[in-house]
Amino acid sequence: MSSFKKILIPTDGSEYTKAAIAKGLALAKQMEAEVTAMYVVDQTSFINFPMDSTIVSVYTLLEKEGKDAIDFVIKEGEKQGIKVKTLIEEGSPSRKIIDASKNYDLIVMGTLGRTGVSKILLGSVAEKVIRLAQCPVMVIKADSEGN
Repeated sequence: MSSFKKILIPTDGSEYTKAAIAKGLALAKQMEAEVTAMYVVDQTSFINFPMDSTIVSVYTLLEKEGKDAIDFVIKEGEKQGIKVKTLIEEGSPSRKIIDASKNYDLIVMGTLGRTGVSKILLGSVAEKVIRLAQCPVMVIKADSEGN
C-alpha cells in the first residue's frame, strides 16, 4: 500500500459523513499523515437569487454549519492525537473538492450510496469527485442512520 501523507476529509456536517471522518482519521494516524478537514458553503443554490436579507440569513446559517462541521473533525482528531488543518471554501462542493485534490495524496469522503432516480435527480458529489479528482478517493458508504 502506498503511503498517504496528506489526506483531505470533506464534510458537510451531516451524520452521513461521520463514518468517513472516523476512517480518514484512523488511516491518518496509521500512516502519520497530515489531515485537512474541508467544508464548502454551497453557493450554487443562491446563484440566481438577489442578495436580500433572507438569502444573507441562510448564507450565515450555512457558514455556521460549516464551522461546526469542521470543529467536529478537529475534536475527533484531537481524541486520536491528530492535528487537523481546516479549509472552508465557497462554491460548488464537487468542483471545490476536485480543485483541492491536486494538493493531497488521498480524499476520504462519505456518501449515502444513493442509486437510481434519487442519484440522477440529486447528483452525487462523491461520484463527481471519484471521476475527476487528481488523487485517489476512498468513499465510505454510510447507512441510513449515518453509521
